[in-house]
Amino acid sequence: MIIFRDVVKRFGTHVALDGLSLPIARGDAVALLGPNGSGKTTTLKIAAGLIRPDGGEVAVGEPPLPPSDPGARRSLSFLPQRVSFPEALTGSEVVEFYRRLRGAAPERSGEVLRFASLNGAGSRAVGSYSGGMVQRLGLAVAMLPDTEILLLDEPTAALDPEGLAAFYALVEQRRARGQTVLFTSHQVGDVERAADRIVVIARGRLVTEMTLAALRDHLAARGVVRARVDRVPPGLIEEVRALSPAADWVNGELVAFGGSVVRMSVLDVLRRRGVEIRALLAEDGRLEDLYRELVADYGEDVQPGGVRATATSARSAEEGS
Repeated sequence: MIIFRDVVKRFGTHVALDGLSLPIARGDAVALLGPNGSGKTTTLKIAAGLIRPDGGEVAVGEPPLPPSDPGARRSLSFLPQRVSFPEALTGSEVVEFYRRLRGAAPERSGEVLRFASLNGAGSRAVGSYSGGMVQRLGLAVAMLPDTEILLLDEPTAALDPEGLAAFYALVEQRRARGQTVLFTSHQVGDVERAADRIVVIARGRLVTEMTLAALRDHLAARGVVRARVDRVPPGLIEEVRALSPAADWVNGELVAFGGSVVRMSVLDVLRRRGVEIRALLAEDGRLEDLYRELVADYGEDVQPGGVRATATSARSAEEGS
């Protein structure tokens, strides 16, 4: 459905994509993660045929066609990272304009406005919309043609809970039809609720890819248990470290690491020792921590959610991500 093979893209001296190879099959819902400036937006724009790669091959649709081919463009819909519409037009007028442009059926205008939770604001001027409402209008426009491929760049930016619900429903609907969704995001909830495959890129290179099931297993194995106890019997930490070698006392709490079986075994040790547990927290590993580990080898300085802590080059900032 979408194939990137050794794709290279440069903006002056900045290498946005450096030999990216990535196949995306029909029916896949793929989340593309990476620090700002890592090449996410460039990847989507190349697939949409908006910019041309400097090397490698890209094919879109079935049968596979170059992104610049009119047939390939008809097979997809693209939502950019920053959406804007004429402020004097109403939401309904914006949707109707794009419906005619894409040749969608007349009834689609009302359908997408309702689906994007804009049915109550369709008659208002876009200039009166909040940022989240403009984003929802952008989702409505992207939904107009029932294309086989949906490319969404940061689709949940500024969305309120109602807008998020519409986005998750949209992805689920497209996935149920066997259609393909490729989206970028910095939000953990987007990955866990909307994607069935996660792809991480840094400095324009693929770092890793995994299914949602594999991600959940990975995070479960990196879990932690924190217990505040009434006393510390001799030899307790040594017994716990036999199960979790990195276990230690941190701010008066016993902290042990491992999967659910390890965490339960640690609690069994505490009970067997007759220790009273006064506070307890047990949880799986965090996606933000795994993400930081994955991109660390590429020299990226990231904060939770994948946001670069250091400034990117002017060209990288212009490209968004």
